[in-house]
Amino acid sequence: MAVLFHLRSLTVLLAVLGVIVLNPTSARAEAGEVQTVWRLLDYVAVDYAGAVSNGRVTSTAEYAEMTEFSATIRSGLAALPGKPERARLVAEAESLQAAIGSKAAPDLVAQKARSLASDLLAAYPVPLAPAKSPDPARGAALYAENCASCHGIKGDGHGPQAAGLDPPPIAFTDAERARKRSLFALYQVIDQGLDGTAMQSFAHLPSEDRWALATYVGGFAFKDVAAGERIWKDDPAARQRFPDLKTFTSMTPDALGRAIGQDKANAIIAYLRANPQALNAATPASLTVARERLAQSLAAYRAGDKRNAERLALSAYLDGFEPLEPILTARDATLMARIEGAMGEFRTAIGRDVPPEVLAGKAAVIESLFADAETVLSPNAASDASTFIGALTILLREGLEALLIVVAMIAFLRKADRPEVLPYVHGGWIAALAAGGATWAVATYAIAISGASRELTEGFGSLFAAVVLVSVGIWMHGKSQAENWQRYIHKALGKALSRRSAWFLFGLAFLVVYREAFETILFFAALAAQGRGSVIAAGAATAVAVLAVVAWAMLRYSRALPIGKFFAYSSILVAVLAVVLAGKGTAALQEAGLIDITPVALVPRLSVLGIFPSLQPLLLQLLALAVLWIGFRYNKRHEAHGAAAE
Repeated sequence: MAVLFHLRSLTVLLAVLGVIVLNPTSARAEAGEVQTVWRLLDYVAVDYAGAVSNGRVTSTAEYAEMTEFSATIRSGLAALPGKPERARLVAEAESLQAAIGSKAAPDLVAQKARSLASDLLAAYPVPLAPAKSPDPARGAALYAENCASCHGIKGDGHGPQAAGLDPPPIAFTDAERARKRSLFALYQVIDQGLDGTAMQSFAHLPSEDRWALATYVGGFAFKDVAAGERIWKDDPAARQRFPDLKTFTSMTPDALGRAIGQDKANAIIAYLRANPQALNAATPASLTVARERLAQSLAAYRAGDKRNAERLALSAYLDGFEPLEPILTARDATLMARIEGAMGEFRTAIGRDVPPEVLAGKAAVIESLFADAETVLSPNAASDASTFIGALTILLREGLEALLIVVAMIAFLRKADRPEVLPYVHGGWIAALAAGGATWAVATYAIAISGASRELTEGFGSLFAAVVLVSVGIWMHGKSQAENWQRYIHKALGKALSRRSAWFLFGLAFLVVYREAFETILFFAALAAQGRGSVIAAGAATAVAVLAVVAWAMLRYSRALPIGKFFAYSSILVAVLAVVLAGKGTAALQEAGLIDITPVALVPRLSVLGIFPSLQPLLLQLLALAVLWIGFRYNKRHEAHGAAAE
């Protein structure tokens, strides 16, 4: 065994010295040199405890290895390209060497080795993390194919080929050892192999496969995944300790345990290594803002400052969550609606003067939903399929309302034999698209569109369109009762469609299209920020094709309808759209903080239909329905009186 340890030491020493001799005056630090020294430091930090205890050598072979490695670390650092930090690193290496020479306590040696490893990477940065979260399923497959025969299917070191190996394979289930190893350390061993053992290098595997394997292997010793998930979702402070993948791969469970307690750390490590996708490598800054504002609102409420609590709660939504709404809607519309509803309930609870404990409970619910949103918003959660479907559904949903109204206007003018007014309608929707493009340019290059501005634009635009459509619906319904259409078209309609009326149609076409274009632009800007531009373009093109087919079908079959039925069907369509926009507009103004929110528990959230579980949108929709019903009843009575008079 002693000979084997010395052979391993000699191999590692020759590898490091070979780099030093071949590149004595290199102008830059090669990643391999730095990683090799870092690996030696990690090895010393973990294995020194097996060589020395209570100031005495417990394994002569291990102690000789530690002594040799400490000298190699110093030589390797001294040979790195010149930097101001190099002298300090060499001094730290000499201190580590002296501590090992004096048989210092394992904790002290481990601390010195870890500190030097951290300072080394700060001075000579090398990649410490994968480009995206590792894939656990891929890691499991790679382990079964390459590692289980020696390390065992359960990672306990008892694989079929383990019996003939000296030294025996590492047991990944050894919790004490596993707590001292970071994923980067495991990645390094997988990358370079372990000299003097049967552990070969797997450098031929793609980097993402090596990270997946390291993450899977690193999870064997940590099993309480369910407890870790609860902590991760309920404890913002715990999540803040993992701001990026670099922290995730470089932090040891032992270091995390010293900060938050070992049991808690073990549970979090178990969850994250089993579900690395829970880490968002680029957590949206606005979600951090939402969390901060929410916590500040709760603190203000507890302090008795209700007004400030309401202001901060509104800011949590408008400045924090609302900018994420487009991309979250594209990926998980149900989760988006739940968060939107929960944040509305939080603001309502403040207005009702609920006990602070009740408000804290609502804040905890929102925090749990935010954790789910982080996972959904992670770049790793996006795929070509989800991006395509997101772009497709966004444009279909936002474009259909405007399309129905504009096509109904065009069909009406054709039916009424007034082609000279069509340019006004076409000019309206074309101008709206141009204005939408200008909005995108301004929002991208000049100013940022705030959450409040977006909600106000959507809210007031929707309500104004709803008012117009109510009147148009009643007017169309009245015309569906008339009999002598040729006389009406040539006489009454000629007066109705004056130049002022033509400009009115221009304005209506502009309004309904710009409202949807404004919303669509924000959605697509959020999607574009995630990349995959060609996939987004394909989704949008497909949606445009579908909308074109819908428009063609409406125009084609409207020509075959008798004029009375055309007006009857059109009036119903316009009336439905008016009710939908009334609900959407009111909900948008609620989100902007202009209208209070009174929850209605039994009402489902069907945002496509403008239905929200809140009293105010429902009341305005009922008002729109009442006005439409009165208008339709009046039309029927008026037609009946006219027929009786004749």
